[in-house]
Amino acid sequence: MSEKLKVAIVQDSPAPLAVAQGMEKVVAKTREAIEMGARVIAFGEAFLGGYPAWLDHVPAVSLWDHPGTKELHALLLAQAIRGDDPRFSQLQWAVDIAGVAVSVGGYERIRNSLYSTQFLFRPKAKVLRHRKLMLSASERLFLGSGDGSTLEVHEAPWGRVGQLASDEHWMPLARAAMHHAGETVHVAAWPTVRDIAMLASAHYAYEGRSFVLAAGTVQHKAEMIAGYEAAGGDGSARKLLDRLPEGQLQYGRSAIIAPDGVALAQAGEEAEILLAELDLGEISRGLATMDTDGQHSRPDVFELRVDRRERTGIVDVAGDDGASQAA
Repeated sequence: MSEKLKVAIVQDSPAPLAVAQGMEKVVAKTREAIEMGARVIAFGEAFLGGYPAWLDHVPAVSLWDHPGTKELHALLLAQAIRGDDPRFSQLQWAVDIAGVAVSVGGYERIRNSLYSTQFLFRPKAKVLRHRKLMLSASERLFLGSGDGSTLEVHEAPWGRVGQLASDEHWMPLARAAMHHAGETVHVAAWPTVRDIAMLASAHYAYEGRSFVLAAGTVQHKAEMIAGYEAAGGDGSARKLLDRLPEGQLQYGRSAIIAPDGVALAQAGEEAEILLAELDLGEISRGLATMDTDGQHSRPDVFELRVDRRERTGIVDVAGDDGASQAA
């Protein structure tokens, strides 16, 4: 008999721009999912800080020196996750006690740059961070692109967990690198799992012969404004946020997808915890007809080189006199 694994997607509203409050919600919802028996738990893209909906709905934010854009950027810089952030402690404790894996998206600050990062919490181990490699057109206004150093997977007793965010699922070479890692469960984080996102997630599951947790968020304009106020906004961006459409901005539609590309469970457009029990034996049975990283890969014809070095832009090189120079 093949092993069974219960997984969950927490489809809920983040606390936009207020990361501390968002982390409190992540901890509470993680505990709920653990009580339901889930061993892998996924949240949607940018849950810690909230997806920047103003990029999609207020075209003026792309104007040079826009005061509202600058204030929102400053708020996110101040709120963003940094290093071994003390705000991680309660979630890490819950993960350690229950022996589960939790993937949650958020904003990470490295020096003075912001990244959209998927944080993968693991029992009694360091948090894995995947910085988004491919940003959408509007996200490039304020986020940096990650490098290959964060393409990692978590080794669990029953298999491997990996993660990517939204448009990365349309990068054939990124998919190939992750399929090569041999994922059992893949977290596909999205703001909303729209039809095209569902297509990408199902394709990923079928191509990689892995289970996919396509995790979306639920977000409303009122929550965006409340988060702005909770984060201590000084008012410069309030007019910008007031121009957002009334009502709902992100619509969830999360799904748990089997290796044959078929949804095992699918959420609606409101907050819920979506659960499914996975039959891990489906992976090995499916490999009989599709082995993308093995017999179907044709390494005699195609070869992929993955650069996993961390890129900083500055490299110190010792000169002939032993002095350090900036290259």
